[in-house]
Amino acid sequence: MPADLFSASSLGLIAGPCVIESEEHVHLMAAAIRKIVVQFVFKASFDKANRTSLAGYRGPGLREGLRILAGLRAEGYSVLTDIHEPGQAAAAAEAADILQIPAFLCRQTDLLLEAGRTGKIVNIKKGQFVSPLDIRHAADKVASTGNTKIILTERGSSFGYNNLVVDMRGLKIMQEFGWPVVFDATHSVQLPSGAGGVSGGQPQFIEPLAAAAVAVGVSGVFVEVHDDPEHALSDGANALKLNLLPAFWKRMLMIHSTVQSPEFLNGK
Repeated sequence: MPADLFSASSLGLIAGPCVIESEEHVHLMAAAIRKIVVQFVFKASFDKANRTSLAGYRGPGLREGLRILAGLRAEGYSVLTDIHEPGQAAAAAEAADILQIPAFLCRQTDLLLEAGRTGKIVNIKKGQFVSPLDIRHAADKVASTGNTKIILTERGSSFGYNNLVVDMRGLKIMQEFGWPVVFDATHSVQLPSGAGGVSGGQPQFIEPLAAAAVAVGVSGVFVEVHDDPEHALSDGANALKLNLLPAFWKRMLMIHSTVQSPEFLNGK
């Protein structure tokens, strides 16, 4: 079960391309990631409704996208996908294990309530404009439906124009609410709308920031992964290249093992 991947004793991984580019590509990526990390949550969006430009590729849409994701679940993969409107929640819940609330929509009450009512795990991305303390209100909205299967994900905060910064103090603040906290290492290095009509990125900082977050004690790491980032249809500028994932994940597990060891926890 996906919830087991984000416990106090294990480090979970959410990984996959930003958007569904094709059914073939989704299956290729899922199979490739599974060879590296047996237990993980596959992430891909059926619709990127918040692209910078009208010309940006959005994905195959709700019906076709959910059909593709349901096919992955039938093969035994755990699946996460975004929803952008309350009316998408029930349908997405049929095809996904985790419903994700995009950062730009993390204060949308109706969206949070409908996601909670599905009974699925709800991953709330903390908006770039929301403080670590204030994201608790979004979680409380979901919890008000009786659904306490909630994950909070940090993805950086706005730092002037076209830039983000990660305040590691926020991870500890969010952990105090009692929900698992995940660090989104790839969106945190994004330069929003920083390349004209698209977002840029600084992928060289993915691992340093992820390492720091794992050292702080997060329950999971979120990385958008692509086999050919330069030709990705969305967010390629801040994606982790697939061939870098094995070494990246090995180092994350090493850090996690160290900070979870009795010697470290007891200060010895």
